[in-house]
Amino acid sequence: MEATENDQYFFNFSFFKIDPKWRWMADLAKEESAKEVENVIINSGIRFRSYSTLGLRGDVEFLFWFAAETVEEIQDVMSKLYLTVFGKYIIPSRVYLSCTRSSTYARKGTLPSFVLGNEPQKYVVVYPFTKTREWYLLPQEQRQKMMDQHINVSEKYPQVTLNTTYSFGIDDQDFMLAFECDNLRDFQNLIMDLRQTPVSAYVAVDTPMITCVKKDIVPIITSLG
Repeated sequence: MEATENDQYFFNFSFFKIDPKWRWMADLAKEESAKEVENVIINSGIRFRSYSTLGLRGDVEFLFWFAAETVEEIQDVMSKLYLTVFGKYIIPSRVYLSCTRSSTYARKGTLPSFVLGNEPQKYVVVYPFTKTREWYLLPQEQRQKMMDQHINVSEKYPQVTLNTTYSFGIDDQDFMLAFECDNLRDFQNLIMDLRQTPVSAYVAVDTPMITCVKKDIVPIITSLG
């Protein structure tokens, strides 16, 4: 079913590390385990993307990104994942929860590309984002003016796609940001330009920034050694 601007989704970004014992398993068993995980995800019926972070950070090795209408759907698929053979060897290292909602500042529809069903790009950079309390105490007109400048800079990089979701009250951060691109230098240039906008003075937290490479489930699992 095609998503619309009125649809609401919960996002779950689950980053994992692998238990080193996994690397001692026979290759055939690893392939069978990977297909078992793939079947669990496909049969769950919820929106899903997988990414490799292998070798790019010391604290995470792959990302499973879920979008579902309820948090219970996410819990259900995670429970089934842990019941697989592969699930016995994975350790959650970072988990973020957020949800979709209309933007206060954007000029047009802002339903994330992920839930619109658009083709994923080669990379996604995921990070939690929190603004200072002082930001929310500013008059709406002043915030809108600064955000307009911020948006103008972003529009210079149409090749970078932003998925913005909200975590207020349901997780530690204010937002979860997931920038998709086919060239990481484009994203780096965008961030360097955004650092020079007035809004940047009101950023409290925008780390960790986790670079992820799009990869299907079976190749991710078989790449883990």
